[in-house]
Parts: sequence; structure tokens; C-alpha cells
Amino acid sequence: MGRSKLAKFAAIAERENVIEPGDALYGQLKGKWREEHFENQNPLVLEVGCGRGEYTVGMARLFPEKNFIGTDIKGARIWKGSSMAEEEEMDNVAFLRSFIENLEENFAENELDEIWITFPDPRPRDRDIKRRLTSPRFLDIYERLVKPGGIIHLKTDNGPLFDYTLEVLQERKVKGLLHTADLYNSDLQDHTMGIYTTYEKRYLSEGISIKYLQYTV
Repeated sequence: MGRSKLAKFAAIAERENVIEPGDALYGQLKGKWREEHFENQNPLVLEVGCGRGEYTVGMARLFPEKNFIGTDIKGARIWKGSSMAEEEEMDNVAFLRSFIENLEENFAENELDEIWITFPDPRPRDRDIKRRLTSPRFLDIYERLVKPGGIIHLKTDNGPLFDYTLEVLQERKVKGLLHTADLYNSDLQDHTMGIYTTYEKRYLSEGISIKYLQYTV
């Protein structure tokens, strides 16, 4: 591991806005994120596979009346988002370093108001279907954690992943399904609040359309 990554890991280990394995609070905030971490009763929004946390921080800027948590296993990526939140003194942002498979170690049933899945790895090989963050095994987890009436969102540049997810959701007969294969030429673009990640800007500059869907739990 390079010095830069080591320095980032050391930095997030000292930050109050990052919870990771080995911390005394890891797994101990389950069902208590509002009361014990954010110290309020505001809505709780989770971004899974948050990468550098651009979407998590972007939403938190727009909605100070909500709490936002970004989760990813890559500590060097989380460092960026946690740095932005720390520099801007944002008290409605936190980051959880964890595998997505372990979300139920850290969140209680019905604890979340929304989940965002932004530009996940499409896992194109058939043998990796179960590892897609929109596969039934992960959707089952999300739907246990989001309260009834809460919303799950997907934003992606990948057509096959979008089509796969849409097919899975239609088979599950989910409620309130909205979708578009060309977000910025649709009437759904306001649902994504005008937040662009670095990768998203690159995709758009290359003429790749952004796909989006949401449904209600």
C-alpha cells in the first residue's frame, strides 16, 4: 500500500464522521444512528457504494434537515467525502466503511428513509450476477432496512445493469416504479437534484446517457 493510501487510512481512523471496523462504535449504532450519532430525529438517507462520497455530501448540502450516510469498503475513497464534510463543518454527514453484505450489522429494520445506489460496478459476467448491488439478495436487504413508504433509487450509466434491474423490479411487482434510460432528457431529472459525480460528468461528456429509476418500499 502506498504512502498516500496509508495517510488517508490514518486520517479517517481519527475522524468522528467515519465509522469503520475496529471502532468502538462499529455495529453499535444499529437502530440508534439518529439518537447517538446525529443527535436528532431527522430522516436518514443511505448511499451504498458511495465511492468518494460526492453524492452523499451533495445531498447533505441541499438538505441540512436530513441525515446522510455514505458506505463503501474503500477507505481511501471515503477519505475524500469525509474530508469535504469536515472542511465544511457538516454535522449531517457520516461515512461507514463496510461491505454492503454487512449492512444489517449496522442498521436496524425500517431504520432508513431512503437508499441511493449511484453508479455501482455493473458486474457484467453472468457468474457475478449475485454480486450486483441490485440483485435480489441485495434488494432484500435494502427493503428490510428502508421503512414502509421509503424510496430506493438507482443511478447508472450502464445499460445492461439498468435493464437487468428494471426486469428484476418488474418481476417483484414493486410499487411506485419510475424509470428512464435518458435522465437528462426526461421529466425525472429533478428527482436526482442536479448532483453530478466526477464519473457522471465524464460519461455525459462522452455522450453516454444516464439511466435512473426509483421505487417505493
